[in-house]
Amino acid sequence: MKEKKLVTLAIETSCDETSVALVADGRDVLSNVISSQIDVHRVFGGVVPEIASRRHLENINAVLESAMGEASVAPGEIDVIGVTKGPGLVGALLVGIATAKALAFAWNKPLAGVHHIHGHICANYIAHKELEPPFMALVISGGHTSIVDVTGYNECRVIGKTRDDAAGEAFDKVARVLGLPYPGGPAIDEAAKSGDPNAVMFKRVFLEKGSFDFSFSGTKTGVMNYLNSEKQAGRTTVTADVAASFQLAILEVVVSKALNAAKLMKKDKLALAGGVAANSLLRKMLGEECAKAGIRLFCPPPALCTDNAAMIGCAAHYKFTAGGKDSLALDAWADLEL
Repeated sequence: MKEKKLVTLAIETSCDETSVALVADGRDVLSNVISSQIDVHRVFGGVVPEIASRRHLENINAVLESAMGEASVAPGEIDVIGVTKGPGLVGALLVGIATAKALAFAWNKPLAGVHHIHGHICANYIAHKELEPPFMALVISGGHTSIVDVTGYNECRVIGKTRDDAAGEAFDKVARVLGLPYPGGPAIDEAAKSGDPNAVMFKRVFLEKGSFDFSFSGTKTGVMNYLNSEKQAGRTTVTADVAASFQLAILEVVVSKALNAAKLMKKDKLALAGGVAANSLLRKMLGEECAKAGIRLFCPPPALCTDNAAMIGCAAHYKFTAGGKDSLALDAWADLEL
């Protein structure tokens, strides 16, 4: 007799994507429906929290219905409800949490709230069925840039994080001053492909010796100062060259620190996670450096790099199977630490 798989219904609403997924045994994605708000926020050059929350309210029921229909799963076949509890925009998080709690109560299902960044790391388990802890993870997104020592499916330790802007946030801000569209990460990546990465020497910030923390605000400010000085001098700037030079300045630091952390902690596996993990140059640079160091690199496909509920379903599965669950008093944590 075939053993029944444990099915998780997961909800992700931490920022501007409304997503619901059905995941079997943590790694088998039955459906992963995402409703993006990029076009809504593009006119503002970034995510407007109140608008994001309202859109989640408008979209969540339709996304839920679509995900369950695509997976052909009935409420009685669901074993656990997973949801992002933080970090993120508190209003946006509350929409997902309220929906998850309502379903858990109505269907009499256990509830598992998970950390958004843990979810990003877990995206690698979906993409790479053979991946198991321990390994080192580089989480790089619009809100986070962290180096994480993953010691178990539910255990990890942050050994380095940004002290100011996250890499993705810096990409968005530089894209804006360059006149590139939102979201800035993909726009910078695309513009840089036709630019000279050595055209402008922007500062690489490594901080104090031995630190795995990051600081990108100085490099971001350097771009703005360069553009202003060139404008005042009456000189024209080449957007592609500035984008390429800025991108390289950020990624050289990120790649160096991630590799050094993996070597120091004697890890032979490095997993990339988060929205900026889709950056083509980052993947190329990490791939080359990992190959030289004898470290195996794991990267999720672009669809699993951005915010999605499948990764939350995977994280919730491992929490629940280890005996972890939450009560209906579960609340949102906008600045939840990993």
